[in-house]
Amino acid sequence: MPPVMRNGSGRGKLELDEVDRKLISALQEDGRLSMRALADLVGVALGTVSNRLGKLEENGVITGYTANLNPDKIGWEMTVVVGLQIVKGELLEVQELIASDPRVFAVYDVTGEMDSLVFARVTDRDDLDDFTKTVLSTEGVSRSTTHVVLNTVKEISVTLPPK
Repeated sequence: MPPVMRNGSGRGKLELDEVDRKLISALQEDGRLSMRALADLVGVALGTVSNRLGKLEENGVITGYTANLNPDKIGWEMTVVVGLQIVKGELLEVQELIASDPRVFAVYDVTGEMDSLVFARVTDRDDLDDFTKTVLSTEGVSRSTTHVVLNTVKEISVTLPPK
């Protein structure tokens, strides 16, 4: 059965069956698998794979196919996590401006003492200094707390929740 919208969720959550889950898991392991290989792996017809992937893409479950890069191998020497307190009424504008910096790979609204968490990668200490003095000094930021990541224990993209 193809993915269907769950009634009343308000967030567009889809009910994924076992075939959908197997297809997604296989693609997350190797995004270069052909549809024929996926069909063989999941045990369904080639047409089923094509239809299911089309529906998963159409419904926004699969949002794209990309290469996963190793940040260390391409020049990103440090990862930083920054907590921001933002002046009331300026949250969205400040977040959009900060998110537009190519060093930033995630921006979240959060609860607690900080209003937003920013995750970024920098090439070296000079780049961190520049990031701190330019991006994090944006008008509307009332306070920032920067944490330099010493060791990445786990970092993966979004995975399927357990059934």
